[in-house]
Amino acid sequence: MKRSLGPRALLYPTPVVVVGSYDAAGKPNVMTAAWAGVCCSRPPCVAVSIRRSRYSYEGIVRRQAFTLSIASTEHVAQVDYFGLVSGATEDKFAVAGLTPVRADTVDAPYVAEFPIALECRLRQAIDLGVHTQFVGEVLDFKADESVLGPEGLPDIEKMRPFLYAPGQGTYYEIGPALARAFSVGKGSCA
Repeated sequence: MKRSLGPRALLYPTPVVVVGSYDAAGKPNVMTAAWAGVCCSRPPCVAVSIRRSRYSYEGIVRRQAFTLSIASTEHVAQVDYFGLVSGATEDKFAVAGLTPVRADTVDAPYVAEFPIALECRLRQAIDLGVHTQFVGEVLDFKADESVLGPEGLPDIEKMRPFLYAPGQGTYYEIGPALARAFSVGKGSCA
């Protein structure tokens, strides 16, 4: 029997992304977010929800752009750090020992050392309450050659991204492949 936990924003698991933006002075800034995901396939769009009180908020609105970087498990400490301090008081890139790269298609930075970067033009900002959901059209998807599979697309086992469990406040690695999508269900559930 299921027990009611009431209305809560718990969806398991959530991807961990690093949101890149420039502040008013043009300083590269990043923040960690776990309220993110794909929201449209044509045009390709992603969404990330950020509180208005966060330093990154104003940079995204001002520049009408952001990036999403996806880190490998080897950078979990830096990603966690990006969510612990404010870019208003810290140069997060310098402290973490990571490199900001100016995106080619939008006015925002991404993290050079992370294997994946999505360059997003802000399409819409939706006030949802304590969070604003930023919908960004993906103008470019960059991937390190080292994480590409034989089809030329990112291979999750090579990327080694990690997930967040919101109820536990814990990061998790992704496990082995379970089954082929759009295949495993054919004829087995009839």
